[in-house]
Amino acid sequence: MRISRRQFSQLSAMAVAAELAPPMTAQLASRKIGYAVIGLGRIADHFLRGVQASGNSKITALVSGHPDKAAGIAAQYGVPKANIYNYENMDSFRDNPAIDAVYVALPNSMHAEYTIRSAKAGKHVLCEKPMCVSVLEAEAMIAACKAANVKLMIAYRCHFEPTNLAAVKLIRDGALGQVQQIQSAFGFNCGAQEWRLQKPLAGGGPLMDVGIYCLNATRYLTGEEPAAFSAYTHSNPNDPRFQTVEENLNWITRFPSGILATCETSYGANMDGYFRVYGSKGWLEVDTAFAYEGLSLKADCYDASGKHIQLDQPNPEKDPIHFTREADHFSDCILNNRTPKTPGEEGLRDMQCIREIYRSAGIAMA
Repeated sequence: MRISRRQFSQLSAMAVAAELAPPMTAQLASRKIGYAVIGLGRIADHFLRGVQASGNSKITALVSGHPDKAAGIAAQYGVPKANIYNYENMDSFRDNPAIDAVYVALPNSMHAEYTIRSAKAGKHVLCEKPMCVSVLEAEAMIAACKAANVKLMIAYRCHFEPTNLAAVKLIRDGALGQVQQIQSAFGFNCGAQEWRLQKPLAGGGPLMDVGIYCLNATRYLTGEEPAAFSAYTHSNPNDPRFQTVEENLNWITRFPSGILATCETSYGANMDGYFRVYGSKGWLEVDTAFAYEGLSLKADCYDASGKHIQLDQPNPEKDPIHFTREADHFSDCILNNRTPKTPGEEGLRDMQCIREIYRSAGIAMA
């Protein structure tokens, strides 16, 4: 059967009901959680716009090394001048009751420092992925947040996205039978001036940036933790962009159940993020699976009663709804003392996997 947009919406709603029930009633929150955004680059813009649409979150402070840029954004989002901080004086926001939490949107190598400083200032932390650049840093971030009794969530927005969750639901419901193999890829042709090409800032190449989406997806699709990795890398020796980070990296993950996942990531070629899952009873795929909008779910499989299911449905949602969901979820966790769906331990597991992938590929991790 080919489903309509309405039927797809119903499937998605069933998949996300448990995860998104608190944010769906966020407008009933007794108060809104105030966020300080640390770093005002491209990803922060998505979060700022996402929070504008939130029912239980608001932007109350900014941290930036660019005063003019910060002043312009503060005016746009109604942030008082007194709540604009720089990287040297931000620790003083411990005394600002308008700030409940922070959103860390800095280059990867700065995540650990600013998460730990925020925790010590008594603020809950929503940190962008990758969590950091090493397993030791991830463990230190978790320890600091626990010591300060604040919550730590890693911004894995696909865990809250209906198309990804509908794919997970089909797998958990047995529509594909026994999952056998997964394929996933994500990459882009990286500009020469990007900070991502500097290992001291990025911690690594495309695996740390976009490849982590593929890695994390194989974990939430299978519901298993990897048992072993086999990885290969190649960089054009004549391309000056790849002096410190890898250009291309492919790896195979073997899961305990026997599922094999083949993943590819690149800074040398445009690769629309996708995943395909093949099982004994059928298959599914999500195109542009990790994008901010334009996702599409296709499937050819069977339900529990043996009825043939054929899906071919785009998701009409637009950016920045993923970021609204993230903020809503984390704010709900703060307001109601719940554990985030993607806590620091989720980020730590990916860092442990990245360490093993790099080891297999012969790459030294930061």
